[in-house]
Amino acid sequence: MYKANEQRYEKMVYKHSGESGLKLPLVSLGLWHNFGDTSPYDNMKDLCFTAFDHGITHFDLANNYGPEYGSAEKNFGKIMKEELSAYRDELLISTKAGYDMWPGPYGDFGSRKYLLASLDQSLQRLGLDYVDIFYHHRMDPDTPLEETMGALDQAVKSGKALYAGLSNYDGETMEKASQILRELRCPFIINQNSYNIFNRTIEENGLKRAAAAEKKGIIVFSPLAQGLLTDRYLDGIPADSRISKDGRYLKKDSLDRKRLACIKELNELAKERGESLSQMALKWVLRDGVVTSVLIGASKSSQILDNLKVIDSPDFTEEELKRIDELSL
Repeated sequence: MYKANEQRYEKMVYKHSGESGLKLPLVSLGLWHNFGDTSPYDNMKDLCFTAFDHGITHFDLANNYGPEYGSAEKNFGKIMKEELSAYRDELLISTKAGYDMWPGPYGDFGSRKYLLASLDQSLQRLGLDYVDIFYHHRMDPDTPLEETMGALDQAVKSGKALYAGLSNYDGETMEKASQILRELRCPFIINQNSYNIFNRTIEENGLKRAAAAEKKGIIVFSPLAQGLLTDRYLDGIPADSRISKDGRYLKKDSLDRKRLACIKELNELAKERGESLSQMALKWVLRDGVVTSVLIGASKSSQILDNLKVIDSPDFTEEELKRIDELSL
């Protein structure tokens, strides 16, 4: 049975999610990749142990993470049962529903039937009585927002989730959802969205501004642009890279000559700052205090350790921020 490092809380920084009482670690571990049935189980355990040993208390899932759908929850549930059960009250576990999960009209989007059934299935796979955060994974233009938010409220009031979250919402829709949940007295505390030096969508669609105004947290996925904002691709595409092995989310045309030149320039700037490109990219996401936590993915424990160095990363100068914008926009 795994025994956690007794010094695990000494270096990690924890921030309140918006104005809620819940604190998230500055760095959280996402199980989007490398926790499906195609990944080695011992490596999954090593990733979880390395994370928790260094103060990463938050593990983020979704119903369809895999492959196959549901396998990330199933594998993490096995790790929880066999190794981490003694630490359940020290862990923050989240899951989501909103994308395709099972065949037919009730296994996708944002209906009350889908969300509540999916949460029950997730809890069964995880072997848990509740998750700490349950998210609606994406906006659904064909379901009334009141229905979707009512399902999140029911999930919390049933005791199957402690807090509600929204993922991939724009600012305007998030504000409407927040008002509904406020009237229901449902503890909606966090937004999960993609954000990185190359992807400024939450700035463009108003989500970042609205989250600050509504005093809700933001947790960012893909802060390293699926690995582009690391030293992984400085010399081209490695045979064992995500682009080569799994082209579902990161495709070869993402790394054209212009983008590669930009990555190399950003890497030089990171060197001038005395850090790795990934460390600088994570710091950029956290630069102004609006983002609560960054979700990292990892295939090796060494990647987690490297990303944790962001805790000690220096603040940016105005000139550095301007240079990043000039290179990436």
